[in-house]
Amino acid sequence: MRKIAATTLAILTPLTGAGAASAAAEPAPDRSQVVIVGHRGSAGHRPEHTQGSYELAVAMGADWIEPDLVPTKDHVLVVRHENEISGTTDVSLRPEFAARKTTKVIDGRNVTGWFTEDFTLTELKTLRAVERLPAIRQRNTVYNGYYQVLTFQEVLDLAKRLSRQYGKQVGVFPETKHPTYFRSIGLPLEEPLIETVRRGGLNRPNSPVVLQSFEPSSLKRVAKELRVPLWQALGTTGQPYDLTAAGDPTTYADMMKPEGLAKIARYAKWIGPDKSSAIPLNPDGSSGAPTTLVSDAHKAGLKIGVYTFRSENQYLPLQLRRGQVPTDHGDALAEYRAHLDLGVDAFVTDYPDTAALARAEQGKPREHVLPEQFDNGLPEEGRD
Repeated sequence: MRKIAATTLAILTPLTGAGAASAAAEPAPDRSQVVIVGHRGSAGHRPEHTQGSYELAVAMGADWIEPDLVPTKDHVLVVRHENEISGTTDVSLRPEFAARKTTKVIDGRNVTGWFTEDFTLTELKTLRAVERLPAIRQRNTVYNGYYQVLTFQEVLDLAKRLSRQYGKQVGVFPETKHPTYFRSIGLPLEEPLIETVRRGGLNRPNSPVVLQSFEPSSLKRVAKELRVPLWQALGTTGQPYDLTAAGDPTTYADMMKPEGLAKIARYAKWIGPDKSSAIPLNPDGSSGAPTTLVSDAHKAGLKIGVYTFRSENQYLPLQLRRGQVPTDHGDALAEYRAHLDLGVDAFVTDYPDTAALARAEQGKPREHVLPEQFDNGLPEEGRD
């Protein structure tokens, strides 16, 4: 993607709202309309993909909660960051499952551990979630062993309960993980996902379910059966694995060019690039000149949500770090401001509370932030 000329930017040194605003080629955005996506819930505060993580995310201001979907041996969709679960559950401490440790090839990489597809749902329910990044988020380890693995249906049910509790519609933002791999072993993700959405009466263009995937074929397969909004996730290097498997040379960089965005707009409503695709980093780790990706996406008729915002120094641009400890928090608010001023439509964040504060700095936070034409009502049971 193109970069905005550095001469128009006194840019982000440090990152500030004013610097980024001067770079944008669009009118000043309405910050109150920006969607806050709780990345795996509130992963900065609780072990990810747990009931506690999702509940806290909504309490802190998240509009959507994100479950990553992988299947069990008996083909039930459960919520884990990856199908390899040694880093997110206590499976490695369970002697009854020791023999299930194995090595598999996932999307062309050798991965060793324990995999959801080798466990029934009943077996997975005996495990307990643990903090995935204990060296970075040591305080979250106090919750190790407290939460079960959730199913996709349980997350939908939780979102419905939280919608009633907080008087607003809570969106659910599932991602199909490694869909080409799972289809190859006879456990496709799309069919049970489609069935679950239909059964819940959520199959409509203004659905509170917004489906994401890095693999275009997964989204297109769903688009044939469902009318929910779709979000094309985009990596920073390489290409989607389904394109690799098909021998298609298209890269993520190609997909972020204007012609690539036009193709995405034929099947999706959103793109979701890494935040560095909107504001790249220089070799020294400081912020560089913003690209035109945000404005290019809008010109293609797409909304854009960027990932993943985290508050720890090691995840922030150089000039926003505070002190020398990588796990201490830096000036995360300044990073949100810079992206807000570029006109992004959503944040995917581990810290929904910080994102909500940044959004609230200008305008009132919106009460209902779901896709176009959402009627602000709770889902009607049994509607298709």
